[in-house]
Amino acid sequence: MSILIIREPATQTDLNRMLREYGDYVKFAVDIRRRIIAGGGEAHADCEKALLEDGSQQSDIWCSGYYPRSGQFTHDSIVNIRPRDGNSQMEIQDEELKRLIREIILELIGDACNG
Repeated sequence: MSILIIREPATQTDLNRMLREYGDYVKFAVDIRRRIIAGGGEAHADCEKALLEDGSQQSDIWCSGYYPRSGQFTHDSIVNIRPRDGNSQMEIQDEELKRLIREIILELIGDACNG
């Protein structure tokens, strides 16, 4: 399992490490306040744990997935079931939150996807 915390734009090597588990798909946990991501590994919860251990707050972390070749995002994870934060389903319901998550992920791994 290779989970990386990305604070600055990722390299192609970083992206390749995050793709090891699924080949064409990366699971991410995104800290929307700190604008950092943890990616790779087998489960979103593993990425979430890495961010929590790095000092992120639970209420700032949301999970998504990304297919770098197609540019497609997914926004469903059991970690996202958080009624206290206004999301009672696995899929993130807030379109603005999904937009912010996509923006942060692309900001940090976008260039690696083009390399």
